[in-house]
Amino acid sequence: MEFCSIITTNYINSLSFPIAMNFQDLKKIEKPDFYLDVAFRKANEAASKVKLKQTKDKERKIKEIELQKIDTAKQVLVNYLEGILKAYPSFRHLDEFYLELVKCTLDYPKLKKSLGAVNWCSKKTTLFFRKYNRLLRKSTKIKEIHDIKKAYYGRVSSLFKQIEDNLSYLEEARRVMRNYPTLKTSMFTVCITGFPNVGKTTLLSKLTSSQPEIDSYPFTTKTLNVGYLKEGYKKIQLVDTPGTLNRFNKMNNIEKQAYLAIEHLADAIIYVFDLTEAYPIADQTRLFEKLKDFNKNTIVFVSKKDITDKKMLDKFKQSYKMLTDIEELKQQLFGLIQE
Repeated sequence: MEFCSIITTNYINSLSFPIAMNFQDLKKIEKPDFYLDVAFRKANEAASKVKLKQTKDKERKIKEIELQKIDTAKQVLVNYLEGILKAYPSFRHLDEFYLELVKCTLDYPKLKKSLGAVNWCSKKTTLFFRKYNRLLRKSTKIKEIHDIKKAYYGRVSSLFKQIEDNLSYLEEARRVMRNYPTLKTSMFTVCITGFPNVGKTTLLSKLTSSQPEIDSYPFTTKTLNVGYLKEGYKKIQLVDTPGTLNRFNKMNNIEKQAYLAIEHLADAIIYVFDLTEAYPIADQTRLFEKLKDFNKNTIVFVSKKDITDKKMLDKFKQSYKMLTDIEELKQQLFGLIQE
């Protein structure tokens, strides 16, 4: 293939799309034959609409038709390729949370190389058009005119075949990226964490107007649940994070999202304890201690107060400064935001 790392690097560094993006809007990336078939069909349709004044110059008529064909084909193909490039974020400007998420869920070098290949193909498609457009305009023989158009079609078809693997990987990446959470990376963020099924998602729904999916058994979260809490000009993004912070390379993709949200987005953490023995207190405490590695402001919240043994609750208070009231929790959260 003719493109090189310099072209790839220049393309990646030239992107300047907004940091926030909705990965769910990434459109399906097709195989090369799809784009070529559409382009050549539209070229024929455009050529059929070419109108010339009455003339006996048959060569001129044919030339205008073939010029229209290669111009339309080029426009359609380049538009498809540029659409793919514009749909993807600028990795150089991407927020650290999303950049790390890309790196841990995809083959990052392969993703950059594939986008560079698409950029290369777009530029070569345009360069070939300029070359064959000049040749067509200079041609005076009917057979030569047809041959030049066919040659252009052949060259761009070859270009698209060369990036077939790159298009396939971009489609594979799209299917992964469309499951990324849509988070506001510049907003004050609080991550709610703790063992599965201790009441994190219920707490999120009580703190916000969010109505996340709540199941009665652990490890069912399909994505990060997000809600927003507002008081006056103060606004907080709350993220319900599943997982128990096991070794990163053993986490599933949702747990990795949770870990990266705590590491890169969280301004504070709510750690939810369940003292009803759903999980041993010692295990929940060990997970709580792990959070100290993040060096974040952490609030302890005890869920299921109504069914928690009062003696156990009183004993727990001796070890931790904790909250059990939703309104008190809200006020403490707003107090964390700098004036």
